[in-house]
This record gives sequence, C-alpha cells and structure tokens, in this order.
Amino acid sequence: MAATEAGRSSRKRKTAVEEPLNTENTFPQNVGLEMESDAEGEDEGVASDDGEVDEFPEIDTRSDTEDEDYESNSEDEEEEDKEEDEEDQEETESEEDDDLHIFPKAKTVVSDITGQPKRVYPPIEPDYDSDSSTEDAPNRVGDIPMHWYDDLPHVGYDMNGRKVLRPARGDELDKFLETIDDPNSWTAAFDKKAQMDKPLSPEELDLIRRLQENENPDEQYDPYEPMVEWFTGKGKEEVMPLSSAPEPKRRWVPSKWEKQKVMKIVRAIRQGRIVPNKPRTTDDQSRFYPIWNEEPSNQPAPLPAPKPRLPTHAESYNPPAEYLPTEEERKAWEETEKEDRDRDFLPQKYSALRLVPAYDQFIQERFSRQLDLYLAPRIQRTKLRIDPNSLIPKLPSPNSLKPFPVYRSLTVSHEKGRARCISVSPDGIWVASGDESGSVSLWETIVGKVVKKWKFKGKIGAVEWCPRTDVCFLVVTIEEQLHFLIPPNLPVAILKATQALLAPANMPPPPAVPSPVKWVSTSAAASTSDSPILTVSLPSGSGLPKQLAWHKRGDYLATVASGEGQGGVWIHQLSRRHSQAPFKKIKGSVQLVLFHPTKPHFFVATQRYVRMYNLAEQKLLKTLMPGIKWISSMDVHPLGDHLIVGGYDRKLCWFDLELSDKPYKILRYHSRAIRSLHFHPTYPLFASSSDDGSIQIFHARVYNDLMTDPLIVPLKILRGHQIREGLGVLQVKWCPRQPWLVSAGADGDVGVWCS
Repeated sequence: MAATEAGRSSRKRKTAVEEPLNTENTFPQNVGLEMESDAEGEDEGVASDDGEVDEFPEIDTRSDTEDEDYESNSEDEEEEDKEEDEEDQEETESEEDDDLHIFPKAKTVVSDITGQPKRVYPPIEPDYDSDSSTEDAPNRVGDIPMHWYDDLPHVGYDMNGRKVLRPARGDELDKFLETIDDPNSWTAAFDKKAQMDKPLSPEELDLIRRLQENENPDEQYDPYEPMVEWFTGKGKEEVMPLSSAPEPKRRWVPSKWEKQKVMKIVRAIRQGRIVPNKPRTTDDQSRFYPIWNEEPSNQPAPLPAPKPRLPTHAESYNPPAEYLPTEEERKAWEETEKEDRDRDFLPQKYSALRLVPAYDQFIQERFSRQLDLYLAPRIQRTKLRIDPNSLIPKLPSPNSLKPFPVYRSLTVSHEKGRARCISVSPDGIWVASGDESGSVSLWETIVGKVVKKWKFKGKIGAVEWCPRTDVCFLVVTIEEQLHFLIPPNLPVAILKATQALLAPANMPPPPAVPSPVKWVSTSAAASTSDSPILTVSLPSGSGLPKQLAWHKRGDYLATVASGEGQGGVWIHQLSRRHSQAPFKKIKGSVQLVLFHPTKPHFFVATQRYVRMYNLAEQKLLKTLMPGIKWISSMDVHPLGDHLIVGGYDRKLCWFDLELSDKPYKILRYHSRAIRSLHFHPTYPLFASSSDDGSIQIFHARVYNDLMTDPLIVPLKILRGHQIREGLGVLQVKWCPRQPWLVSAGADGDVGVWCS
C-alpha cells in the first residue's frame, strides 16, 4: 500500500508540475464531467463551432453554489483516490496513444457558443509514401483472366475509362542482357495487371526467404516466449472444463430451487394472479372456411402400397387332389433350403373348416409384409404405350429388291470326296470345281454338262480363274505346287494369247536375287489340254496352298499356304516369272489375303486381326479389329470402301474402311461356323455360307454419299446341302454377269442357284 501511495503521490506531483492550474480562468477546474476516452467522445458527439449540440454533458449541481470554494473544500479520500485512479488511467492511455501514433493529439478549447470545453483535432495530412496500399493502381479491370487481352494492344482500363496500353517487352535476349547489366533484376516480379516487372520490397524478399526456408512468415513472432497462465489467479478461473472428470452427482439430483420456482408459479395460478389462456369457443373461429383459397401442395401424392398376392387353390383348406403332395414331394420339400422353396407351406386337406388349426407362419408373414412395405422403395413410373412395330427399322420389301437367287436350278456331283473349292470364269459360262480326291471338273453353268476332268495326285486346295478377258486359263493348287490349265474348245486368238503368256518363246531375264520358287513351263507345241502348261513349285515345307487371290489386272497372284513362317504368303508375277515373299516377319498365322480392287492396297487376315498394307509405300495403313476369335473368310466390296469378315464363331462383321477400325455392323444369322463370303461384282448382293447347311443372301447397297449408311437387308435363306461330318456349305461364288450363285458342299454336290 505504501508503495502504491508513493507512486500515486509522485504521479500527482508530476502532473502538477507539467500542467499548472490557471486560476484566472472563469471556468471551474472540476465541474464533475465524466471524461472518457477520445473514441467515446467522438461517438457521443462534442459540440462544434457551427452551433449544433448533439448531447449536453451532465454537470454536477454542487458547482452551481460553490464555484471558488470547491477547490479548497475537496471531497473525501475515497473520491480523491478514485479521481487519481482515473487520471492515472487517462495518462497511461494518452501515453499509449502517443507511442502508437494512431490518432493525432487534440487541443482542449472553450466553445464560443456553448461556453463548454471541447476537443479540436488538427486536419489529417495523409502520408502516401508510408503505405503502398493506398497507391492508385492504373489498371482497373478487376479480378479477370488477363489472357483475354493477349490479342489486344491494351491490357485494361484505368479509373477514367481510358485504355492502359501494353508496355513494350523485349525478347528473351533482352531479358538475359538485363540480368547481366542489373544485378538486382532477380528481385523483380512480373505484374499481370501492369504487364511489366516490378521490384520487390525488402520486406517481401524477406518474407519469400522465410517461406523457402520453412520459417515463420512473421518476423515478430517468438515461438519461445514464456507461457502465460491464463487460468490462474483471482477472477481467472477456468470457464470451460479442461479435464475428463465425471459429472458431479448434483447434476442428476432434482434442484430444490427449481422446485420452489415451480411452486411459486402454481400458487400464483391458484390465487388468480396468473390467468392461463382461455379455452376457444365455437364463436371465436368460424366453422366454415374456403378450402380452395389454400395454395396447392407441390408434394406428390403418396403411392398406394402394393396389394398382397391373392390365395390360390393350393392354400384352400379343401384343395383338389392334384394339389396334395406325395411322399416323395414332401420329402424333397423338407430337404430343400428355406430360401429355395417354391412355397412356404405344403397344401393340406381338412374335412371341415372348423377343424383347420391356426396358421403357424402368420406372425412371420405379417412381419415380412411390414418389412417389404417399410424397406422397399416405391416410385411411380409413367407407363409408355409404344407400338412394338415402330421399334423395328423400316426395311424395303424383298420383292422390290429382286433379282436374287431363289431356287436350285442344277447340281453337279463329286462322288469321291467333298467339293472343297469352286471358281466361275469371267464370262460366267464355265465353272471349275475341285474335291479332296484330286479331281477338277469343268462344266457349263446353264446346262451342267461336265466338259473336262483333270486328275492330280493329292487334295485340291484352291481353284481360281484368271480375271483377264483376253486370255483364258485357271490355276489349281495341290501340295506345294500351282498348276496352270488351259480349258478346251477355246477360240484360236484367245488360245494363242494364253500360250504366249504362259509359255513364251523368249523367257524374261531371271531376277537379280534368286527365288526359291521354281517356274517350269511346257512348250506350246508339246502342251495338251490334259497336262498343265505351267507349274510353279513352292519351297519345301510350304504345305498345301489353301487360297488363291488374283489382282484385278491378272498379272499378280497371291497364295496362302498352310505352312507356318515366312513361306506362308507368296506373290507371283506372270509377266516376269518372279515370286517373292512380301513379309520378312509375320505376326500370327495368316488365314487369307486379298488385293484392293482400285488401290495398291493388300489385306492380310490373321486369326484375330485384319491388316491393310500399302504395297507402293510398303507400310502398314491400319489394323482392323473385328472381335472374332478365328477368322475364316473375307471379301472386299467392288468399290473398295467396305469389307466383310466372317469367323468360326458365327459372326459376320461389316467394316467401313473410311469410318473406323471397328465393325460398322455385326450380323449373326448363322447357327454354326461361317465358311465363305462373297460380294457380287455387279449386283448389290453378297452371300454367306455356313456349316449349318444354309446360305444367306443379303441385299447390300452402298451409296456414293459418305453421309448415307449402307443398306443391308436379309433376303433369302437357301437350303439344299447335306451336313456331312459337321461340315456344311464350304464355298460360294457369284456369276459375274447374272444374279446366280454357285455353291460347293461337304456332301460332294455343287449347285447353281438362280433367280
């Protein structure tokens, strides 16, 4: 206490020395005004020189009677101590304000109008150099992406709406030279709004350094300052519990103070001092009200619960005899799991209704019914009335798409083996067919008369006519050999042209790189119609050539042999008598090859993919993925923009080569493996044959407009071949000039189907 009193007295002397009293002033020194802080004085509103007074201060009435004696007659010690404490507080606040320099110092003057003291503050002179936040930003576009102005000469607009032009920026060389000339160029950052580099302040550089070094961004922060005991001392007890102590017992015991309050309210109600609400009578509220004035509800109407299933004859107490289970059925029902049973009960027969006992599963069924109603979500669906016929695409009538093959006109039989391969001459008059016994038959398409037969040692792999019209010959493949045959009864001009092509007098020069394929020809004078005029021997181990593919011009011939490796595919050129293997390395087992009808493209089908190569540029163009496990057949449209691929898994895939490498359409019309596919050269038709013994005829119209999809319509199913040892129709070919189809089956028959 002594120390505090000494401190107070010293402060009092100090104030007396610093601020001497002016006794000559007519205004009393202490009039009992409640002096508050500067902020409060500003809020309350001090009288100004303009004559307006917001609120007059309260004045002590004792100053009205005793003006001069009030100084000598001081208050008691308690009031003096209180005044001293207030003065100390004001001094400390003023000192703190002086230290912080938040507000300017005020002067106390006497108002000329009210005669009361007031505080006058000096005018505010802002120092814009002290704070960069008050700088006027030239660009006022706001928070927008600045790349909107990349193509414009300006970067935004200023406060007056004028364009802010983009400052000139050098290239990368200028930036590099600037970094060499100015050592402080690294302390600048690019301002997106101004589109120029602005230097960073030392405070910002220090902040960046602290962030890079994982330090606290605030320089004034001291992580090791002494702990402040917030909850120690008088008046600083903890408000929120900081421990996990259990709740005290008094929390669960009824409070007697609350009981006293309740009883006080009860006594007031009994005495009539508290009157509860009066009961409403019928006169207070009208019995009738307009129900249509209420707003309609937006909530959907509640859905009705599904009705339970109605009982059947089996649930009757006296069911017919056919509904009663036998002993075997009862035993099987008892051995079946409860979830797998068809019904939860067994039908029983009672002679009278009064003998029927209570149903033992009643509680379980009611409980399951309640669970279904509670747990099963129900939504209301609008029933769509759609005609099923409208979902089926509109296809033209098959009668409007005639002609196409309808019936079988004639049959040529191979008695000794399966008819494996067939080929139709370019003029459509002759058909050559080969079987597994090694015989090749030549017969007419219209009559069916066999004109010539050739016999070879081994199974026939493939037969193909040359597509040229100025010559006439066919190629037959057996084991590792290709035989070129000239049919009989040819015109003299065509016969001489064919002999000159296959057995020329002057042989072409041999190729620079010798080929393992040997070409052996017989002279035209010594050759007969029974023996081949030219024989091409493939390398040993090639196996049986199972396919022949002619180029449209008739000079190139591609063969696919059953042997694996590089020797599986060969391309032979008749004019040069040269053979070459186009692939150095083959990915997978090659099944089929085809020449593009109009472009130098070459199709190669492996077991699962079809690759299209450019022979002129010698590169891969694209890989088609039909999604078939094993490809069995393939053919290209005469226009060259579409391709069909068949497989042993009964799929027929139609590819649009200009559209995608995935199938445009997948057709599944056969029940067993597809064996052969062929496009008609002139009519919009194609056919597919399968091991199910049927032939599917399709109408396939391709439009020149790329935006129009091809029209594919199934027309006819031709049946007539017998299935032998799981094999059906092995190959189909169209006649070039007529809508006729020639088919070869495993039963040894070759048929001609006409329209």
